[in-house]
This record gives sequence, C-alpha cells and structure tokens, in this order.
Amino acid sequence: MTQRIACADGENRERAVAAAVAAVRRGDLVVVPTESVYAVVTDAFSQRGLARLREAKGYAADAPVPVFVGARSTVGGVAARASDSARDLMETFWPGPLTLLLDAQPTLAWDLPAHVPLAVRMPLHPLLLALLARSGPLAGTSANAPGLPAPVTSADAVEQLGDVVSIALDAGTLGADDSTLSTIVDCTVEPPRIVRAGAIDVDALARACPALRAS
Repeated sequence: MTQRIACADGENRERAVAAAVAAVRRGDLVVVPTESVYAVVTDAFSQRGLARLREAKGYAADAPVPVFVGARSTVGGVAARASDSARDLMETFWPGPLTLLLDAQPTLAWDLPAHVPLAVRMPLHPLLLALLARSGPLAGTSANAPGLPAPVTSADAVEQLGDVVSIALDAGTLGADDSTLSTIVDCTVEPPRIVRAGAIDVDALARACPALRAS
C-alpha cells in the first residue's frame, strides 16, 4: 500500500524528503508535486527503478525518460555538452516549466538510451527541489496511467498508478491546464529549436536566446 505524507505549506517536509530519498535509492517509485501536475520519480541511476517506472507508464523497455535536476550545476554531470544558448535558457527560466533536450554523457552507468537526446528540467516546486538537493538527479514523468490526464492531486496519481508507488508526497491540489505544460527546446542543434510550445511565452524565450527558432 502506498504511504501518503501530507506536505502542503511545508508541513512534514523533512520527514517527507527523508522518506522519499530512502525510497528512490531503493529503486522505488515516489509521487511528487511539480509546478503544474504530480509526477512519478525514481533514482535516475537505478535500473530497478527505471524498469518499474517504464512498466507503470506503459513505456517500452528502452524508452527515454526525462530527468529532473535540482540545480543548473548538476547538468554538467548528466549532459555531455551545454551550449551557450542552453545555458542562457537555464539561467533565465530555471527553475520552471522548461525542458531542454541535451546530449547525454556517454559514460554514465544508467539505463537511459544513448541514441536519443536527454530531456532535462529543473522543476519549480520547493518540495521537489528539496528532494532533488538530497537525492541527486531523478528520472520522472507525469504520474498518470497511459491514456489518462495528468493528475493534479496525489490521490488521483495513486489511484491511476496503484500500489507500484511506494510513497506519495501530498502538497495539495495543483492548478494544471494545457498552458502549464513545460516548453521543450532542442539544444542538441544550433540554433536551438522549439519542439513543444508550453507555459513559457515564445517571445520571452526569444529574448533570452535570440538564436532560437520555432519548429
């Protein structure tokens, strides 16, 4: 049965973070809040955790999974190269709803495919940032079952994913709509390319990175 920990307004934050860190290090799945919807995460370097995450989401065994980081400085450990454009975008919009596609470090011992770009973002939620500061990079994606909408409550996330989730950090109801999807920018090419429009205005992106072009 999934353990739920109430964390709204900072309640039980230390206990919640400690429990979540222990869980992801075991390769368990944890439901966490982002700035828009609940996500499900695990240790990015856990083969067991990634296998569970892919199974819960209905992904193929070699499907790429996004990675959450808790600081811009962490990117150098997971990405082989971050261009000046990528750094400008990180500096301006992280933490926040911006996902960057980067070339992964080829020497990392993790179960993420090397033949596709690595999707990296730094989410804007204090509880998740506190967890990332302790856990290191986490593989994660929205906590919905295949074909269902992304959950805005932890209860809905657990209902969709079931007992495969070890812990759910309940930060209350989140306010997602279509406009709060993260914007995705491919920084493996030059100039960078907008892959998916989302919460960040295109004009704001262009001001931070004049070379940026729309797909």
